[in-house]
Amino acid sequence: MHTVDKLARQWDLKCPDVAIYDSPEPNAFATGARRNHALVAVSTGLMNAMTRDEVEAVLGHEMAHVGNGDMITMTLIQGVVNTFVIFLSQIIARLVASNVREGGSQAIFSLVNMLLQVGFGFLASIITMWFSRQREYRADAGAAKFVGAPKMIAALKRLKEAHSAEPLPKAINAFGINGGKDALFSTHPSLDNRIARLQGIQ
Repeated sequence: MHTVDKLARQWDLKCPDVAIYDSPEPNAFATGARRNHALVAVSTGLMNAMTRDEVEAVLGHEMAHVGNGDMITMTLIQGVVNTFVIFLSQIIARLVASNVREGGSQAIFSLVNMLLQVGFGFLASIITMWFSRQREYRADAGAAKFVGAPKMIAALKRLKEAHSAEPLPKAINAFGINGGKDALFSTHPSLDNRIARLQGIQ
């Protein structure tokens, strides 16, 4: 697609593969292990629901994800956080178990370790979801830089109008461009907040 190729040149990147998939849900996402080895996918629902300028803005948003290296960064952050959760849980569980008589120390270690991993995992999820929401704001700003804030605002407003009552399946929720209400475990900010942030940089 010519628009993606043009945006890739603005980011000084190799043009990613482009896919259009059949779905009535207006949506788009970028994925890939490296900035110069990525895929940008757009649904037929989005192509049909938006004007040319609005589609360009959405593609600008996805190319900003690619240019910012968001896919690999999110994977690395998740990996680091998970490692920290496991390590800290085991350290504390060992300290607790060391104060228990030898006969029950292994059982105490296992129980405390499991409970701590659940608790720390819950807190870790808040951190990773916060980062996910921040990267959406950065991608919006990247799109605004290269295609103009008015186009990106118009695209978000169109998404808000077209947002169906049916949420995306949980398995691909992180790929959804739509955002409902802001919450601790939301991968995306609300569309209203994204629009307000862009209006502030016009």
